[in-house]
Amino acid sequence: MRLIPTEDLTLRERLGNKIFARVAGPEGPARRARVHGSPGPRWFGTERPVRRVHGDASMFIGGLSALLLQSLHPLAMAAVAAHSGYRGDPWGRLQRTSAFLAETTYGPADRAREACGRVRAAHDSVRGTTAEGRPYHAADPHLLCWVHIAEVDSFLRAHQRYGAHPLDDVGCDAYVADMARIAAALGVPDPPTDRAELAGRMAAYRGELRATAEARGAARFLLLNPPVPLLARVPYGVIAANAVSLLPVWASRALWLPRVPPAESLCVRPLGTAVTRGLRWALTPPAPTA
Repeated sequence: MRLIPTEDLTLRERLGNKIFARVAGPEGPARRARVHGSPGPRWFGTERPVRRVHGDASMFIGGLSALLLQSLHPLAMAAVAAHSGYRGDPWGRLQRTSAFLAETTYGPADRAREACGRVRAAHDSVRGTTAEGRPYHAADPHLLCWVHIAEVDSFLRAHQRYGAHPLDDVGCDAYVADMARIAAALGVPDPPTDRAELAGRMAAYRGELRATAEARGAARFLLLNPPVPLLARVPYGVIAANAVSLLPVWASRALWLPRVPPAESLCVRPLGTAVTRGLRWALTPPAPTA
């Protein structure tokens, strides 16, 4: 690939490179080449909805909303607080998550299996006891299932609201089914395979969910003290507000996150759509000129 001098890049290319470097890290370009350029069968063909969802800029909002929702399981949050290092290395955690999604969504099947194996090995060593004396283990299938369904629900909600090409009803169910394949490889027993099953599973966890001091602290860090450059604070603030607006009302109340429905419809969502479009524009390579 021919390297283009920085001064010859367009504003769109420079902005896209900066965003990609933040999300994917220094190994991002090489990893992208391996993921998309390596031969071999994939878990998901080019027509599968998981590719559309995970390749859209709505993932910025969906990912942040997923973190907030996942934090409401006290055992999952305790594991994150004690072992993930999200405060000390938030970008590193984001980049590892980005790499995992790229490898499982777009990469060859052998790389997808290896990525799931690495995550399972990492989970196996994450165990401890909460401040209330409750034991937790990240490899616990019940906890794995909560993290999975909160992620799927948030990604799909964000895509349907902010995605460039929202899925139809069949596509939404197919996305849940696609994600079930990844979940099974991570050790989730009997993951939901359509939206009805997803909703039922979400409801089944409701009695276990509550906001701990750790969860509210994580929300403050993610929403009010993000580790982003000063110039990025405004678009990040829009992403954060829209991530909160995606949450179920009970979840935002538990985290003490203010919601003003009229403002959401008149201001928050339109700004979220605008910022998502801007991110999509920056991250989509311009069409080649003749």
